[in-house]
Amino acid sequence: MGGCLSLWGPRDEGLSRITQADNDQMKPILLRLLLAALSLSFALAGPLPAAAQQEKKAPRAAKSARQDKPRPAEIDRNGMLILVRSALLAVDQANKTGNYSVLRDLGAPGLQVNTDAQLAEIFAGQRKQGIDLAAVAVLEPQLTLLPQIEPNGMLHMAGFFPSVPMRLNFELLFAPANRQWKLFGISANLGENSPLAPDSPQPPAPAGAVETPAAPAAAITAKQKGTAN
Repeated sequence: MGGCLSLWGPRDEGLSRITQADNDQMKPILLRLLLAALSLSFALAGPLPAAAQQEKKAPRAAKSARQDKPRPAEIDRNGMLILVRSALLAVDQANKTGNYSVLRDLGAPGLQVNTDAQLAEIFAGQRKQGIDLAAVAVLEPQLTLLPQIEPNGMLHMAGFFPSVPMRLNFELLFAPANRQWKLFGISANLGENSPLAPDSPQPPAPAGAVETPAAPAAAITAKQKGTAN
């Protein structure tokens, strides 16, 4: 037979042999050593100390705190202009036609919970004032609140369209729907940009003259008091 590897090496005459009794005496010792090794391994795999647990909780708390604060939206100026102008022009067309179905269809699910009649009631004040928002198609908005993502995931921005004599202040909320930003909430009101000049008396129109419609102007306007619809 071939040679074998022995832990004991070659035997000498002076080396006593290991008897069965010796083996029986070593078994309890080996068992205690095995139990001690197992205990050590379980201790190493046991729960982390309190300090280590605190270190693991700290990054989670910091991440949660960041999520509770608004963060800048990843949108360029062109994207912002498209959202602002399309939202305000949709409201303008709905106010002029009295038909709010298109505005409702373009909105987010949170806006669509309102019926067409409810939307007409919400914007009744703007219709009564005769606010014309067509100029937002060419005027440049000035932002007072840069686009940001709120903790609830909505896109939020605010600003105004400079115009003379009045400017349009707006605030918009968009909700994500179908991988698009859809209008969720809107606030728009007029503010004076400069002192109003006194109205100059208009000469009476010649009898039988055909009324010439006014050309569209790059200005936010409202119906004058006493003017017929």
